[in-house]
Amino acid sequence: MLPTRLPLSTLLIACLGLAATPFAMAQSADASAPSAGAAATTPPVNIEPRSPLHAQVLLDRANFSPGQIDGEVGSNQRRAVTGFQAARGLKVTGELDEATWQALQADSTNMLVRYTLTAEDVAGPFQPTPKGPAAQAQLEALGFGSVAEALGERFHASPDLLKALNPGMDLGKAGTSIQVPNIGSGALPKAAKVLIDKSDSTLQLLDDQGKVLAQVPVSSGSQHDPLPIGEWKILGVARDPTFHYNPKLFWDAKKGDSKQTLPPGPNNPVGVVWIDISKPHYGLHGTPEPGHVGKTESHGCVRMTNWDALRVADAVGPSLTVVMQE
Repeated sequence: MLPTRLPLSTLLIACLGLAATPFAMAQSADASAPSAGAAATTPPVNIEPRSPLHAQVLLDRANFSPGQIDGEVGSNQRRAVTGFQAARGLKVTGELDEATWQALQADSTNMLVRYTLTAEDVAGPFQPTPKGPAAQAQLEALGFGSVAEALGERFHASPDLLKALNPGMDLGKAGTSIQVPNIGSGALPKAAKVLIDKSDSTLQLLDDQGKVLAQVPVSSGSQHDPLPIGEWKILGVARDPTFHYNPKLFWDAKKGDSKQTLPPGPNNPVGVVWIDISKPHYGLHGTPEPGHVGKTESHGCVRMTNWDALRVADAVGPSLTVVMQE
């Protein structure tokens, strides 16, 4: 939430996930993992046709985002399947039945592709995000904690999935060839309206006839900071925003916290993009924890994975209507 209406380049917002202590949750799950090249300890992932991984890649390519691709059946996959079925005129079950597979497999592209790590990919700098706003404010940027985290953002995948797809591979070495999800890369169509459904934890982009162009999972509001139900307008978009932390605005702030200005970056509390709306102090934004989207609450705002937030930001514009419903 925004205590005052500020320029988009210097946002002061309070829209974090509640599954972990504020500002302590940005550290990549990979930060404490064994060094790159160590023996793989993650279990193998199912890469057979019509596996959960196959479904998630096809849903991502069809613009019905499953959130973070992890190769496991979960709530975000079911949301994506449900939205895809409704948009395609199929029986809505949330399950991958034969008719749904047939519709998804109109895209016959392989679910995995090879990618060769470049010197730029492994150059960094990489460092875990420290706990607490005071420590984070000392950094020049809230960047990635590891190569695996950076690659996960690029390929919409969990770092654990990338390890499972590439057992024993050195993700810190340029020239290493790895398998990655074959995600979609095109821009979303321009939207005429944004619809956010609290009960389903989804954000949909609609055309001027009400047809669903794309859907992404979201975390939206909580008991302490409810989603502002109603109709609003988009005011503007800020990419790579700074974050002005004021503990007085957080019901769960730690005693002794002080105001801080946190630098931009993918592990900034609102990720890499902020979409400002006409409801004062609220917006749509990214997150440092893509695996939590759709599974945890937020401090009132609408939180997406960074990659989904960026695509949504490119598909909307000033004055576009945003409807938030129960």
